[in-house]
This record gives sequence, structure tokens and C-alpha cells, in this order.
Amino acid sequence: MSEAVEEIGGGEFERTPVPSSKLKGWKSFLGMYAGEHAAGTEFMIGPLFLAAGASLKDLIFGLLIGNILAILTWRYIVAPIAVSSKLTLYYQLEKIAGKHLVKIYNVVNGVLFCFLAGAMITVSASAVGVPFDISFSVPENIFGLSSAAFSMIVIIVGVVMTIVAAAGYNTVSKFANIAAPWMIVVFAACGISALAQMEVDSWESLLVDWDKGISIVQSVNGTVDFGFWKIVIFAWLCNAAMHFGMSDLSIMRFAKDTRAGWGPSIGMFLGHYMAWICASFMLAAQIKLTGDISANPGALAWSVVGWTGIICVIVAGWTTANPTIYRAGLAFQSLFPSKAKAYSGVILAGVVATAAGIFPSLSGKLLDFVGLYGAILGPMGGVIFVNHYLAKKMNFTQDYADEKGTGFNVAVLLAWLIPVALGLYFIFAQGLFPAYAVIPAWIASCVLYVIIMKLQKS
Repeated sequence: MSEAVEEIGGGEFERTPVPSSKLKGWKSFLGMYAGEHAAGTEFMIGPLFLAAGASLKDLIFGLLIGNILAILTWRYIVAPIAVSSKLTLYYQLEKIAGKHLVKIYNVVNGVLFCFLAGAMITVSASAVGVPFDISFSVPENIFGLSSAAFSMIVIIVGVVMTIVAAAGYNTVSKFANIAAPWMIVVFAACGISALAQMEVDSWESLLVDWDKGISIVQSVNGTVDFGFWKIVIFAWLCNAAMHFGMSDLSIMRFAKDTRAGWGPSIGMFLGHYMAWICASFMLAAQIKLTGDISANPGALAWSVVGWTGIICVIVAGWTTANPTIYRAGLAFQSLFPSKAKAYSGVILAGVVATAAGIFPSLSGKLLDFVGLYGAILGPMGGVIFVNHYLAKKMNFTQDYADEKGTGFNVAVLLAWLIPVALGLYFIFAQGLFPAYAVIPAWIASCVLYVIIMKLQKS
């Protein structure tokens, strides 16, 4: 991670704009985004594309377009607001929504962070279990358990990660910064080794092996359609909470200028392009060689690059879960009395994340979860967008809660909850792919906030 993230973790300038002396050039953000987006989730998400029936051509070109759209969203929506205000997401929301409403948002944010961290604890545990021949099976029931031995490994890994996260963010971020370049090399090696194991000698032979892998998976799990545009939308919006939802305001507030918005490009193309595709090749190779369709990150990495793969999976899960537990802890800290220890929220987050990690099916639902995450948190970013660009132009109060001295802006609550409620209805009742709900919910939140603020003549 970059120094910017270390300072964020250290709690500097939580309620004031970042001073000019602490601003950083755009290059400072490259390493942070490489470490953030070439990490544990890639070992899970990559193989899931093949398991979901995505054709290789659709995957290559769909990820290309989707990642470009994600980069443009960071650059032209997040970066200008971050550079202008130089405030954290949480403080900006407090100025608009009020401190009491922000506490509700923090809890929701923290719980979602915990589920993501839990999936990464599962990823690391899958690698820890390989040398001990402890299997990682995914039950059909979403809250079903794997073996007792694997559950115990998850608990041990979760406890260790929580202790490290509670000790402070600087050590975690420095470790991730050192590990990131090595992990990227291992991801590439995993893909190359997998191709060699399949004895791929042409594009046509690769397509044959890929399509056979899809047929075998779907003969067991049933037919699933994951076409070109679905891949584009997923790649664009899997990080919607960070860009449309404005979470990365807290990072980009340290930027000297809006060029920092190009920083995610290295993470998108090394992590969400190269690493996802290489990880998917590992599952294709495993299916061809053994017929095993399980997307077990530890076993997949072990089969292609041996002990290096085991270490990489453990480290990748670690470097994602630790900062995620830390961030969830910050969100939960508001639940504790002011005199409580600073690590109280982190301990709570670690317990919740470890409990989530015990259920392996949750990690197998990442394609849906990250879209759901964006659909829930993204609309709040729409409120920030309207507050920044339209409040003065449309003659209603900017930073309403701060200006009016209220702790609860009902307009924000309605503009957030109504789109989220509708989105969740279509996702759970109508079977909508979660990522499809992100942009309609974001736009609806923008429109609702404008209408409500105008109606109350604020």
C-alpha cells in the first residue's frame, strides 16, 4: 500500500482537509491500487468465470472494456471531488447526512466489509489446509459448513489476522506494499504454468480446453449464462462501492491533482484482467487433468506452482483481509463508548469476518456479492455527487446537516434507502444479477435527493 493509505489508516486529517504539505503525486497511488486489486479475491473470482460459463473470447474483451469503464469512473467522478474537498468519505457524509445517519451507514458498510474479509480468510485457509491434506469443500447450503478441521483452520487464520489488524494499519500496509509485486509475478506464473499443463500450443487448442471445462462444470452444476455484456458490467461495477459509492474519496483526498484518478489502472489491468484470466486458466487445467471442478484457491495454486502458490494464496488472502478487517473496525468503532479502546471495533470486525469465513459457500458467491455490495453502498455516492455539483446550481443547501446543525438528514435517508430497497427486491425476488442494479440505483438516488431537497425548499 502507498503512504497515502498508511496515513489514512493512521487516522490523520479525519475531520479536516488534507494540507498541501501532505499531498502526493499520482504515482504514489499506483502501488496502492496494485496491492489492493491484485490480491486474494482474484484467486476466487477468476475461476468463477469459467464455472459460470463465460466464453474465453467474451472474458478477454469483456474484461478489457469493463475495466476501462471502471478506470474512467474513478478518474472523472471520484478524483475531481476528492481533489476539490480533500475530505474522507465519512466526514463528507457527516456534513451532508448528519452524524447519526452516518453511524447507520458505517454499520452497514462494516458488515459488508466483514463478509468480504471472511471470504479472504477462507481463501488463505484453503492454502493452509493443503499441506495437511485438509480439504476445502463448498456445501450446497449457503450457511453449510465444510469439514470440522477446515473450520478450525479458518478460526485460527481469522484470529491471527484480527490480532495483526488490531495492532495497527501501518505494519499491514507496509507488508502488502512489499508483497504486491511478488504476488503479481506469481499470478502470471500460475497462468503460464496452467497453459503448459494443458499442453496448449495454439489459440484454437486453448479454446477447445476452455469450452470442455465449461461443459464439464455445467454438466454438474447446470447451465449458466455469463455473456459478454454481463462480464463488462461486472468488471465495471464490482468495485462500485469504491468509485460510484465514493469510498475511495478517503484515499484520493491525498492527491495533488486529478491525475491520481488514473491510479486504479494498474490494479485493474494487473489484477482484474491479467490475474483473473490467469486464475481461470488454473481451473481449466485442473478440470482437464483431473476432472475436478471445485474452485479451491489453495489446491489450484498448489497444482500449478507448488509451494510458491501456497504461500502466494496465503499472502494474497492476508493482504486483502487484514486492511478490510481494519476498515470494518473503523466503521464499527462508532458503536462503542468514546472511552473504549481504539481496537474494539477491529476485534468485533474480526469476529464477524471469521464467522463468515467458516461458511465456504459465501466465498463462492463473490460474483454476486461484490455487485450486491455496490448496489447497497453505491447510491450514497450519488448523494455526494449531487451535493458537490448540483446543490448550489439548483439553489438548495450544500452540506445540509452541517449548515442546519442537524444529526439526521431525512432527505439523504430516503434517497439512499428507496433505490436500495427496490434494487434488493429485484435482486432477491426477481433474480436480477446484482451488478445490474448499481447504476439505476445510483441515478435514482441522485434524482431523489434533488427532488426531496427542492420540495423541502432547503
